[in-house]
Amino acid sequence: MSHSGSTLILIMAIAVLAPLLAYGVGRRLPVPLVIFEILLGILIGPDVLDWARPDALIDGLSQLGLTMLIFLAGYEIEFGKVRGDTLRRAVWSWVAALALGLGTGILLGGGYAKGVFIGVALTSTALGTVLPVLRDAGALHGRFGSVVMAFGAVGEFGPIIAMALLLSGRAAAESAVLLGVFAALTAAAVFWALRPRPPWFSRIIAKTLHSSGQFAVRFVFLVLALMLGASTALGLDVLLGAFAAGLITRLVLTGAAPESGPEILEKVEGVGFGFLVPVFFVVTGIEFDLDSLLSGGRTLLLLPVFLLLFLLVRGGPIWFLAPRDLDRRDRGGLVLYGSTALPLVVAITTIGVDDHELSAGDAAALVGAGMVSVLVFPLLALKLRAGAGEKALPSEAVRGSETW
Repeated sequence: MSHSGSTLILIMAIAVLAPLLAYGVGRRLPVPLVIFEILLGILIGPDVLDWARPDALIDGLSQLGLTMLIFLAGYEIEFGKVRGDTLRRAVWSWVAALALGLGTGILLGGGYAKGVFIGVALTSTALGTVLPVLRDAGALHGRFGSVVMAFGAVGEFGPIIAMALLLSGRAAAESAVLLGVFAALTAAAVFWALRPRPPWFSRIIAKTLHSSGQFAVRFVFLVLALMLGASTALGLDVLLGAFAAGLITRLVLTGAAPESGPEILEKVEGVGFGFLVPVFFVVTGIEFDLDSLLSGGRTLLLLPVFLLLFLLVRGGPIWFLAPRDLDRRDRGGLVLYGSTALPLVVAITTIGVDDHELSAGDAAALVGAGMVSVLVFPLLALKLRAGAGEKALPSEAVRGSETW
């Protein structure tokens, strides 16, 4: 059997095993599925059992998984809940976090490029990991949930924009112009998406939804391909195109097929979370530099430092700029949810290592801190808000928590 074939079998075996472990452990303690995927990836990787090593095929599938992850993150955002004063506060809190993150990253990294990777990673929010926790706690559709949605959405979109501007290798002015062109293309696509679709469009969606035609699913992937192509043609990161494609797709399906939309999303999520996204997270574990982390020294010391910086850099501005109608418990919960980070941290560090700007050790410390934040911060937020009447998280919270 080829090396790619044996590695892919191991990856898919982990993809099957991880939900079983998550379900079993979730009866006592809710642990996001992504944690098991990364940890099991580390187990089969070169630093432990040395059963799997990525090659060109596996790396290609992993990149597709990252693209699907960002696409689905864009699809998560509900425009009706992200607006007004709350949105303005969310944007300014992220801008303040970016300034703090860049300053801190440059000081820690000892250089501009490395500092930018670290700084941008510190400003991200794992909205897709937080939403299932809020949903299962019964807090997603209230005032607190809408605030978390706004701050989390900016915490996902902001770092992707920052990556396009600061990590492209071009002058800032040139990057801004290209980003403006892409924004104009995206705005045109959004305008098109908001227009009423002709009757035949809805009819063919319904007619082929349960047939081999699968028009709606193919249309979704066409939108994704077009936005990826636009971002690549402009020399921007493909993650920006993937995120924009998610936003556009939600608008199209909400307008053209409101009844079929959830089922279409389930089919797309089946491709993403059933195959491609697990490959990305398992490969992240395989490539995780465990030796650097466990050998002590700077890398091991950086992990708690980065964990604290997630709270200070991302959470500090959230505390001061949170809507005034939130009490102290809600404000503290918002800080903890907003400081929860992992998927974008993995994406940013992967790019940094590939560009030879981040060392494998620094990337391991950042990803390790992100893993701890996903494990600890949402649970602390639940306990903090429990005194304010939020019901405890049931064991089923582990379901769906791979979504970012």
